[in-house]
Amino acid sequence: MNIGEAAKASGVSAKMIRYYEQTGLIPPADRTPSGYRDYSEKDVHVLRFVRRARDLGFSVAEIEGLLGLWRDRNRKSADVKRIAMDHIADLRRKITEMEQMAATLEQLASCCSGDNRPDCPILADLESSEGLAASAPHLMRGAMRG
Repeated sequence: MNIGEAAKASGVSAKMIRYYEQTGLIPPADRTPSGYRDYSEKDVHVLRFVRRARDLGFSVAEIEGLLGLWRDRNRKSADVKRIAMDHIADLRRKITEMEQMAATLEQLASCCSGDNRPDCPILADLESSEGLAASAPHLMRGAMRG
């Protein structure tokens, strides 16, 4: 099948398939006599694996390691589990960071009057080198002004 068909069958865009081939994440497809890429069902299976791993947030480097383990029938499941557990820890760290960002923005937005005046505690915080902590007195004054 051509790259468009492989993209449709795998859920990976043709652009990403070319990128994965270029970076060596997946081997280059066979070529037809006229030079077009020719993908097999096995190639599509690998692309689906990559797509699922990307959907779970694994980086290209992590996927490369997972592909190596997937292809290695002598692998230890403990190695795969370690990668998954490390990834879970990273996801949880990112979730915590994002929750902190959302809380900061919620606090800033609650201090903003959202009227026609130019005073904006959100912009004041962004220009501050210390962020919310440095802007807190200013934010409270702005909130009191209404």
